[in-house]
Amino acid sequence: MSLSLLTSNGYPTFEAEKRLYSQGVRPIAGVDEAGRGPLAGPVIAAAVILPEVLDESLKEWLAPLNDSKKLRQKIREELFMTLTTHPQVDWALGEASVEEIGNLNILRATALAMHRALLGLKRKPAYALIDGLPVNNLPVPQSALIGGDGLSMSIAAASVIAKVSRDRIMDGLDQSFPCYGFARHRGYGTAEHLKKLNQYGPCKHHRRGFKPVDQASFSF
Repeated sequence: MSLSLLTSNGYPTFEAEKRLYSQGVRPIAGVDEAGRGPLAGPVIAAAVILPEVLDESLKEWLAPLNDSKKLRQKIREELFMTLTTHPQVDWALGEASVEEIGNLNILRATALAMHRALLGLKRKPAYALIDGLPVNNLPVPQSALIGGDGLSMSIAAASVIAKVSRDRIMDGLDQSFPCYGFARHRGYGTAEHLKKLNQYGPCKHHRRGFKPVDQASFSF
């Protein structure tokens, strides 16, 4: 199924979901990932089913919702709390570990994390809206939207949940391995991270197969 969407105000809308509802397709899950590009840590996917009709209070709480990369951390955290505690929002996380990333490659590991997220939902979705390109082997039919986290509210909600969840994982790794600065760069290949990687060598949470990691000797 092909969906073509544009937003006029720079915020995601419910139009993709409404088009599917009008065809009798429900429930619909938005799916996005966080952590595909870093040199360390797992890749996390989130799947979210928003209520078909948003009540006024939920509309107000979700008004700032957007691609998580465009949001300040405080706003992301507030949206995360709303989405993960609201009784009408069904959500689930899927994770692919560093070991799975090394064994499968990052694209296949990301697909695995998305598959797990969809299977973790309480309600079985009839359809998935995916951020980016089509994903193989998902358990439900899908439409892939380039820049979907800025187009679809369901995908944007998944973007926020995935991003905050992964950031918290990296904060935890920072406590165990403070020399790398994971809490600041979240495992991405920043100048600081590359410097520390060359200084201390990779730890067990770094991704084998990623060139900057492979160029250093493992120290843990």
